[in-house]
Amino acid sequence: MRAYAVGDIHGHLDLLKEVHALIAADMAQHGAAPVVHVGDLVDRGPDSRGVIDYLMQGIAAGQDWTVLKGNHDRMFWRFLRDPAELEPGLRADLSWLHPKIGGAETLESYGLHAPGDRPIDAVHAEAVAAVPQAHRDFIENLPSIYPLGEVVFAHAGIRPETQLQDQIEDDLLWIRGVFLEYDESFGPLVIHGHTALEAATHYGNRVNIDSAAAYGGPLTAIVIEGREVWQLTPEGRKPLRRDVPAPFLKYMPPSR
Repeated sequence: MRAYAVGDIHGHLDLLKEVHALIAADMAQHGAAPVVHVGDLVDRGPDSRGVIDYLMQGIAAGQDWTVLKGNHDRMFWRFLRDPAELEPGLRADLSWLHPKIGGAETLESYGLHAPGDRPIDAVHAEAVAAVPQAHRDFIENLPSIYPLGEVVFAHAGIRPETQLQDQIEDDLLWIRGVFLEYDESFGPLVIHGHTALEAATHYGNRVNIDSAAAYGGPLTAIVIEGREVWQLTPEGRKPLRRDVPAPFLKYMPPSR
């Protein structure tokens, strides 16, 4: 089994196109294979709308791309459905439009003016009118887990000692502590994002590919063959093996 994976995009269409070029170059040498995007398409970056358009158009054109749902993607969808509806996993004192979360940048990419600084009812009405129904449907129908060969992909991770078919979406989109602290095998190698690091890191039982594009870092693309992992770079493949973990960023996105 060979597959590619792309980390948390967060509205950075330019970075997404760059890593897809790296993937295309690797495929030219090794052959075509599926590409899995681990979620968080939107928020914080400048062009969330462009990211969604790009992915939808690629899939419609027949690209073998899988796009998983991230917690930010669900917050976006939930806001459009009902801005008063609470998002499980997000602190009760925050909202999707809070500056720490980045929803305002997403709505700005759809043409809204100052969505974080105006009455919520007006912003919601404008957002519903501005965001195409096709984008809403796309996000709503994204899967939250994708097993493939000896690997399983999920945005945030999986709950340890729980069968894949019994995982729940709230965990797949938001989990941290019990997943990040688990040292035993999960069975399949888990490829995930959600928890921003300075660089992609292999922990033996899981690989975190969120290299903090949301905060000015790079966007990571990897290739997996069996359980072996390489990071894609302009110079080619770089082995990504179990190593000293990259440090967590000083700012950790707020969650429950």
